[in-house]
Amino acid sequence: MRRMSLTATILSLIAPGLGQLFNRQYIKGILFLAIDALGLWYFINHLPRAIWGIVTLGTQKQHMEKVGKITKLVPGDNSIHLLVQGLIILIIFMIFVWFYVQAVLDARRNGLVREQGGRTANFYRSAGALFDRSFPFTMLSVPVVGILFLTVMPIIFGIMIAFTNFSGPNFVPPNALVDWVGFRTFLDLLTLKTWSYTFWHVLLWTVEWALLATVTTYLGGMLVAMLVQQPGIKFKKFWRTLFIVPFAIPQLCSALIMNNLFNGEFGPINQYLGMLGIEKIGWLTDPQWAKFTVVLVNAWFGIPVTMMLMFGVLTTIPRDLYEAAEVDGATAFQKFRNITLPRVLFVTAPVLITQFAGNINNFNAIYLLTGGDPKTGDYQFAGQTDLLVTWLYKLTLDNNKYNFASAIGIIVFLIIASISIASYLRTKSFKEEDMVQ
Repeated sequence: MRRMSLTATILSLIAPGLGQLFNRQYIKGILFLAIDALGLWYFINHLPRAIWGIVTLGTQKQHMEKVGKITKLVPGDNSIHLLVQGLIILIIFMIFVWFYVQAVLDARRNGLVREQGGRTANFYRSAGALFDRSFPFTMLSVPVVGILFLTVMPIIFGIMIAFTNFSGPNFVPPNALVDWVGFRTFLDLLTLKTWSYTFWHVLLWTVEWALLATVTTYLGGMLVAMLVQQPGIKFKKFWRTLFIVPFAIPQLCSALIMNNLFNGEFGPINQYLGMLGIEKIGWLTDPQWAKFTVVLVNAWFGIPVTMMLMFGVLTTIPRDLYEAAEVDGATAFQKFRNITLPRVLFVTAPVLITQFAGNINNFNAIYLLTGGDPKTGDYQFAGQTDLLVTWLYKLTLDNNKYNFASAIGIIVFLIIASISIASYLRTKSFKEEDMVQ
């Protein structure tokens, strides 16, 4: 009797379902054996080619071949299709391996129950448990599978593309084959003159933009919220509603309107400046003015969001602290520095870090307003206001530089992840999450 769990485990290792049959769970055993047989049939027929496709990315490119007096097109291997199909099959194989392990553990668990003199659950009780005590896991299984195929798989695919030569018309399947090139794409991006010059300048502007966009929206939202919250201000609901209007308008519409307002030749802003005797300003055509404009317009978009957050935070600060500070003769600035700012930062530091990370990838604010322009001949497929993410977009959709775009995507992820994690670990919100100072 004491060897029942061992026997059931060994039988399940041989074939999932045999252990269940040994434990007298006949319906479950037959079902597991059917899944096992189907899985073996599928992977015997598909797994070797999937591995071959990922390793080689194909061996024969599309070409014309003369057969007798007729020249016909001979289909070739599509390297990208082989890579995607291989990844999908490998993920399915991982799911099958997980099922295999769970079947072995189930057989062992029920074998231990029999060793202790208990009775194993029949099929109906086991099925019912999926919607009883295991209900959370049952419901999470569908989104987990979705995440595997719709999130994890595309991320892995994008990472793998960075290590290939999938770039430009000379490497577009099936007319040509794509090959693995290791870290050559990263080395070219960081060392080749035209690519490295563009990369470092776009990276520098991306960091500058993220800092400026985050600081302006954060401090601007805090300032507006504090002004509206002042005791002497009337019609507070009206002001809150008025200031939230820019956020309520779709960003696409606002960006297109702003693009027309700041138009250098025909925009209303330059028209009004001309009436005052001021020369036209290249809001979107001069590099420095274009950068100033996108930061200004982004503040218009972002201040209402931060303002609403600050309204909630400011109401949590006890009025007693301000009254005590007034008794001690503190100025308005001293109250802000010693009471308001520390408490606001304590609560909103994680949000501030999130906004900074989001601004690094703030595609809409740049692309809809300037399209990354003004253009410059010194940059490789990029403009003066392009961020890494908008440059990545242009490299893929406009220029077919998929490997460079994937390499940039990996670098952007590493930058955001390292800055966000390092910053969050240093905040009081993390170090003193159980305390309020």
